[in-house]
Amino acid sequence: MKLFHRLREDVETVFARDPAARSWLEVVCCYPGLHALWLHRIAHFFWHHKLRFFARLVSHINRLVTNIEIHPGAKIGRRFFIDHGAGVVIGETAEIGDDVLMYQGAVLGGTSLKKEKRHPTVGNNVVVGAGAIALGAITIGDGARIGAGAVVVRSVPPGATVVGVPGRVVADGYSPPLSLEHNKLPDPIAEAIKLLIKAREKHEERLKRLEKAMGIAVASNDLNEEKTTVFFEFTQGAGI
Repeated sequence: MKLFHRLREDVETVFARDPAARSWLEVVCCYPGLHALWLHRIAHFFWHHKLRFFARLVSHINRLVTNIEIHPGAKIGRRFFIDHGAGVVIGETAEIGDDVLMYQGAVLGGTSLKKEKRHPTVGNNVVVGAGAIALGAITIGDGARIGAGAVVVRSVPPGATVVGVPGRVVADGYSPPLSLEHNKLPDPIAEAIKLLIKAREKHEERLKRLEKAMGIAVASNDLNEEKTTVFFEFTQGAGI
């Protein structure tokens, strides 16, 4: 009965996290993230009972079938969901809490060759964006959000939002754990470039006023049109 309850909970998690899910039959048969989780539980059972060869064999089959690699030693909590899933890698000593959402290409990797804790510990209600990489025995706090493509090498406080390479905390405080709008995450590099462009424009304007007051002929700027075009394209792409 407990096993049936857990399987039912896994399927309901898919419906809660993916608006594309339409029926139980579709979810059970066509969701590799769900299959990867179920096969990992079998592999982890073997690993826990010291049947290491069978654990690795099931894990290998899991990777061949789903394109998701989860080491059988990894510990995963309840209501875990991998969306799409292709390319996801979870290392041996990784620990994942409850209600965690991971997107395709996400990696929980190690940075040491020693037989010790060398993979991330992920708290509850964490969202790990597509292509995000977390490396080492770091801790990602409850409710944190890791932006798509971020590379996280330091521990993340609870409720924080991390973006960039290397990962930078750009927001504190808890965010809705099911927010999927990664395109609206802040970009500190884009913001810095935006400030530099504005500062340059102010300096140009001051220089023009100074030249005019001193009676110096102001040279025409052939780059104005190109600068305007580039700035427009940059700000549109950066969402500024």
